[in-house]
Amino acid sequence: MTTFHSTRSTTDSLTSKEAIRKGIADDGGLFVTDSLGETKVDIANLAGRPYQDIAYDVLHALLPDFDEDELKACIAAAYGDQWSDERITPLKPVGDDYILELFNGPTSAFKDVALQILPRFMARTTPADGDENEKIMILTATSGDTGKAALAGFADAPGTAITVFYPQGKVSQVQELQMTTQTGSNVNVAAVEGNFDDAQSAVKRIFGDKELAERLAADSHVVLSSANSINVGRLVPQVVYYFSAYAQLLEQQVINVGDEVEFVVPTGNFGDILAGYYAKRLGLPVKHLVVASDKNNVLFDFLTSGTYNRQRPFFQTISPSMDILVSSNLERMLYYFTEGDTRLISMLMNDLKQWGAYEIPDDVLAKIRHLFGCGWADEDQVRAMIADCWTKNHYVIDPHTACAYYVAQQMPRDPLTPRVILATASPYKFPRVVNEALGLDATGTDFECMDVLARETGTAAPAALRALETADVRFDTVVPIDGMEGFVESAAKAL
Repeated sequence: MTTFHSTRSTTDSLTSKEAIRKGIADDGGLFVTDSLGETKVDIANLAGRPYQDIAYDVLHALLPDFDEDELKACIAAAYGDQWSDERITPLKPVGDDYILELFNGPTSAFKDVALQILPRFMARTTPADGDENEKIMILTATSGDTGKAALAGFADAPGTAITVFYPQGKVSQVQELQMTTQTGSNVNVAAVEGNFDDAQSAVKRIFGDKELAERLAADSHVVLSSANSINVGRLVPQVVYYFSAYAQLLEQQVINVGDEVEFVVPTGNFGDILAGYYAKRLGLPVKHLVVASDKNNVLFDFLTSGTYNRQRPFFQTISPSMDILVSSNLERMLYYFTEGDTRLISMLMNDLKQWGAYEIPDDVLAKIRHLFGCGWADEDQVRAMIADCWTKNHYVIDPHTACAYYVAQQMPRDPLTPRVILATASPYKFPRVVNEALGLDATGTDFECMDVLARETGTAAPAALRALETADVRFDTVVPIDGMEGFVESAAKAL
């Protein structure tokens, strides 16, 4: 029986459905299972299979208390006509590498892979205390992409509501409009005076506020849960696309069954790359996982020194979804690399909270570095890589993918090991930055920039992004950090 408990203690013993509904453990830890990897996925049977079939094998191994019919229904609803490519995450050769496109979903970002299925998982969970009227309010802070993908997934989903906070002035115009124009009777959006880390820390505090939880339950029959990658139901669907990439490499006869592959992943909160580690535990032949950071290179410093220090300047960059100094999912990786030492994890996270930094033992760092590589790109390098990729390959990448593309170019190449770069967002989410990098006109609105980009590159803007220009803005609230709790309470009362 697969059970889940906190990274910081083993007192919980939850099913995957309970862990998904709850989102975050009572002690502030993230849910993990000690059975990770006990069930392997058969890689000999991957080539030529549709994404949905691969998803079933992977998710069945990770979330065994969803029965076959439930899981197949969730997968069919999540990976259907709302995707612009039937392969869901197509793999494309770009130069000597391969790019795994994760942005063909309804909001043009990789978060769709998980956030199209998470509401379907949630709908198949039941209230812990049998309250028939209980509603789950999804509460999430976003650095740009999670917010819209979660809103699109949960809008009007039965038994749920969603409240999203984003840092005011620190997301692109397109990202902001994607959130503030969201339709649905159960959605709420507010900008926050502060950066993403401020907002995410406040959300974690709200989750830990017992008195608030009691008031929400008594007054509104509402319990809070998360759609950030701190929720295990958000993390595990991302494991699927690593297997899908491998299946496509097999199909294209680039590799034989059992050959190793490297993945280069732009990441801020560490969920996207942690999914690659889960894939390795499930039997995927992953040689290296390379963390690509932007100028907020806290993960690079950690992976090279063993010290995690968030007491550093925060940079607002042209890759805003990675402008993060507290990478939540690192906690899960540390749990597995310390052989499940919950006392140590608890101490490290306490140090981070109290002092803004922690240091891991040398032997743990050595183990991590055996699998994880790292690199980072500054903004000039990001712009240069967008131009380089277009000039050499006639392929347009967004600024986040460009961080990974840069890091890949800096790495020594093993001709026998294919390298897959994860492309996390459509370039049309950041049309101004992309146009500037390509030397195109970037003087008009973001929508004029989209039209220029489409005309000059022969590509097409995703229809949902282009239509934002005329969509009605529904949400214009700005709250201070200490006003977030009150906003949540008001949203719950309005349900």
